[in-house]
Amino acid sequence: MAKKKKKQKKSGNPLWTLVFLAALAVFCFSGYKLIGIYLNYRTGTDEYRDLQQYTTEITKTPETPVPTKTVDKSTKSEAMTGSEPEPAPLDYPATPPLEVDFDALKAINPDVKGWLYIEALDISYPVVQGTDNDAYLHTTYEGTSNFAGSIFLDYQNQGDFSDGNTIVYGHNMKNLSMFGKLKQIKEQEKYKDSVYFWMMTPESNDVYQIFSAFYTEADSDVYTLYSGGGEAFAQYLADMAARSEIPAAQPPMDENSHIITLSTCAASDTTGRFVVMGVRRNR
Repeated sequence: MAKKKKKQKKSGNPLWTLVFLAALAVFCFSGYKLIGIYLNYRTGTDEYRDLQQYTTEITKTPETPVPTKTVDKSTKSEAMTGSEPEPAPLDYPATPPLEVDFDALKAINPDVKGWLYIEALDISYPVVQGTDNDAYLHTTYEGTSNFAGSIFLDYQNQGDFSDGNTIVYGHNMKNLSMFGKLKQIKEQEKYKDSVYFWMMTPESNDVYQIFSAFYTEADSDVYTLYSGGGEAFAQYLADMAARSEIPAAQPPMDENSHIITLSTCAASDTTGRFVVMGVRRNR
C-alpha cells in the first residue's frame, strides 16, 4: 500500500507580512499622535473655559423711549432759538459686555493686560504680554505647555494699549479655539453680525470698530507699531483701510487714533497671515 504524501503547509509571503506589520505600526503611531493632539487641544480648551468664571456677563436693559413733547406752534420758534442742540446719538456700543475680575486673574498670572471679547465670533479670552513673542506662543495663561498658547500682545507694545497700533496674536486652532474663528469675519461674513469688539482692561473698557480685514504676509508693513502717531500713521491707516477684503464702513480716524490689529496664521504650512483691524471709538 502506497504511503500517502503529507500535505505541506503553505507559509505566507514574508514580504506581505512585513508590509502588513509596517502598516499596522503606522496606524498605531498615527492613532497615538491623534489622541495626543486631541488631549492637548482639550487641555487648553478646558483651561480657558475655567477662566471664564472670572468674568460676569452684563445684562443689557432695554433703553427707555424718550417721551415726545407737543410743542405749541406759537412758541416753537422761541423754544428752538434758546434751546441747546440735541447731542448726536452714539453709533457704537456704550456698555461693555463683561465685567472682569482682574484682581483674581492677576493672582493667577500677573502678565494679564486685558480681556478680548468679539461678539460676532464668540471669542472671549484673557490677553497677556511676555518679555518676547515666544513666551506665550505655546504656553497657556496658567503657564502650561500647550500648542494653543495664549492670546498675547506684541512684546514691543505698551501694555496699556496706548500705542497707535497694538498687535494681538493668537493661534489659528483647528478646533476653532483661540483665533481659529477669526477668518470667519471674511469667509462667513460675520462682520454682518457685528463690527465691534471690546478690550476690557483694569483701567478702562474700550470698544473698537472693525475697519479692515484681509490676508497678508508675516513680514508685511501691517505689523508696524506706530507708537508716536503722526502723518505717517495717518497714511498707514488709510492704506490699511484700502486693503480691506470686507466692505467695512470707515469710522473716524486720524493721526491720534488708536487701533488694535488681531493677527493669526492663514494656514499652518504657509507664512500667510489673516488680520482684523479695529479703531478705538469711545475715548
